Amino acid sequence: MPKLSATVITLNEAANIRECLAALDWVDEILVVDSDSTDGTADLARMAGARVIVREWPGYAAQKDFAAAQATHDWLLSVDADERVTPELAAEIRRTIEQSSDRVGYRVPRITFHLGRWIRHTDWYPDYQLRLYDRRHASWAMRLVHESVTARGPVGQLSHDLQHYAYRDISHHYETMQRYTTLAASQMASEGRTAGLFSVLFHPPAAFLRNYVLKAGFLDGMPGLIISAMNAHYVFLKFAKLWALQVTRQGVKKD
Repeated sequence: MPKLSATVITLNEAANIRECLAALDWVDEILVVDSDSTDGTADLARMAGARVIVREWPGYAAQKDFAAAQATHDWLLSVDADERVTPELAAEIRRTIEQSSDRVGYRVPRITFHLGRWIRHTDWYPDYQLRLYDRRHASWAMRLVHESVTARGPVGQLSHDLQHYAYRDISHHYETMQRYTTLAASQMASEGRTAGLFSVLFHPPAAFLRNYVLKAGFLDGMPGLIISAMNAHYVFLKFAKLWALQVTRQGVKKD
């Protein structure tokens, strides 16, 4: 039967790492790649039985690809420190990799807990992530943000949720948005994308309508409204920052 390694990348995740690793105690190997945490994350991971490698931060995708290369086994489960594998998902994963199949990876539905409840609508659910994969046929796409696995073969889909505890509160949510939108704007600029009046003016309200109406965010009550508005603001910030990058670069060229 194929053996399974779980990989986790960390940076100051002392508040999350113990619960994350406890939910992975059924895998054959746990590998944590830590980016010089100053809060004892690496020590906590070692005490939990994980193999730990300390390495400077090269970016999300590069760090996850490094972790994949350092794992002992070919079948990998990539989990973030703020995610939890439920017993039901664990059993499904084990059954899946034990069965003979031509699949080289599997997408997992991810559900996020925020503002006091599990969010079951908006763009957040089901937030399918390709996290279970055979590294011989898949690798991480080198993106600055929203990194994902690219599979070179057929991909299946699991049914049980991966639990995500993304944000402590709205302030933490907003801080993360600021960081991610800066990376997203840089990624889009590197791909040659541009932003203008239409992007900044129309994409954000369209995002709100998609989240709140088309994807039924209203069924999640006040949290659904807040998340739909925050998702729209994310889109606004992303395109506004892309536009600002364009202006800056045009000014440099003129100089």
